[in-house]
Amino acid sequence: MSIALREDEITLALIKSLKEGKLTEFQEILDELQPYDMAIQYRHLPDKHRNKFLLYLSIRQLTELMQELPKIEQIDILQKLGVEKSSKVLDRMDNDDLALLLADLEPERIEELLSQINQDDSKFVQSTMTYPPETAGRLMNNRYVWIPRHYTIRDAIDKIRHFAELAEYLNYLYIVDEDKKLLGVVSYKDLILGNLEDKIEEVMYKRVVKADVLMDQEDVAQIISRYDFVTLPIVENDNTLAGIITVDDVIDVVMQEANEDIEKLSASGKSIDFNTPAWTAAYRRLPWLILLLFIGLFSGSIISRFENTLQTVVALTFFMPLIAGMTGNTGTQSLSVVVRGLASQKLDFKQTIKLIIRELWVGIIIGVICSILILLIAYVWQGNLALGIVVGGSLLMTLIIGTLAGTIIPLILYRFNIDPAVASGPLITTINDILSLLIYFGMATLFISQLM
Repeated sequence: MSIALREDEITLALIKSLKEGKLTEFQEILDELQPYDMAIQYRHLPDKHRNKFLLYLSIRQLTELMQELPKIEQIDILQKLGVEKSSKVLDRMDNDDLALLLADLEPERIEELLSQINQDDSKFVQSTMTYPPETAGRLMNNRYVWIPRHYTIRDAIDKIRHFAELAEYLNYLYIVDEDKKLLGVVSYKDLILGNLEDKIEEVMYKRVVKADVLMDQEDVAQIISRYDFVTLPIVENDNTLAGIITVDDVIDVVMQEANEDIEKLSASGKSIDFNTPAWTAAYRRLPWLILLLFIGLFSGSIISRFENTLQTVVALTFFMPLIAGMTGNTGTQSLSVVVRGLASQKLDFKQTIKLIIRELWVGIIIGVICSILILLIAYVWQGNLALGIVVGGSLLMTLIIGTLAGTIIPLILYRFNIDPAVASGPLITTINDILSLLIYFGMATLFISQLM
């Protein structure tokens, strides 16, 4: 039914079914919605219809809805559901999502919510919350199937059938010894194709790609991306299997890290979204912008110092914003390349030198091509070869310097264990503006007699 409807039409259809108490029609609409779309519909509903919407949902649907909503709305839903229903939802939630929900809550509230779920899950969630934020231990969940080393393939398949409803992914099964030390991994496909009486040890892969509980979440994301896994086993330092991380959680990490880098590159430093109040957004942006304001004043002083040169050759004014703009842009592009590169791999000294040389050549190639074009344009427009040489030569040097600045500054910060994303685009653009103006007016003053 909802396939042919637009998002707003689905909302109206849901409201109509809620008003008329048509549960069957309501479920027919929801059955065709993904959990994300269901969450969107819930947020579109007027407050007066939300309680009935929740009342009509099954425990499975409530759990899916919860995991697609922000923490504040999750807490609000739990309060609306009451103790009995909320305990069933919490029981069904993935442990990593539950740990994220509980993070930053008051200890009393955490204890209250954990008391509503089964004891094993409660202990696991409490253990994950002891690991530092943004580590593998915080992301992992216990929705996986592990197999004792002495099992046959038949035993393993029987266990899968028993725990299929609880496991998040069944692509891989993890083989452990009596102390739950990770010994190997076997895919579900290998089980299906194997002889039922074969021992698990005979078909498992012993070289297991895994991550430590304290590994940074970005490094975990790189491993999963590198090997194209859908799950990754997480172990303690004694190789005890602690949990798994799934690819959907890694995607969330990648999006979160990308948003943080974008915020830093835009000089806002902290999270600003559609719901951030104006005063808060302004407060978060002001420190960087005030710093850039004072640096920008230095640019103004450079222009005033070369005022006589500008008055003598007015055509210089036309090319001034072009050179500053292109220099700032190429610096920001180099910064973006370095930040993305550092997010995906660790650089040693050799790779760093190789990157700097590569970007130097990029600056030279771009600079030569653009400077020749602007030299010809300046000469044809003004009929003055000296003006073309000043503009073209300035552009060549500033593009090379701008590219190097956008490469070297974040690398220096990275060398001193400072997040390179804080070398924000506006900062590098402003620095390159100053350098481009000094070079431009310096060359213009040097050739002033030929320009007149």
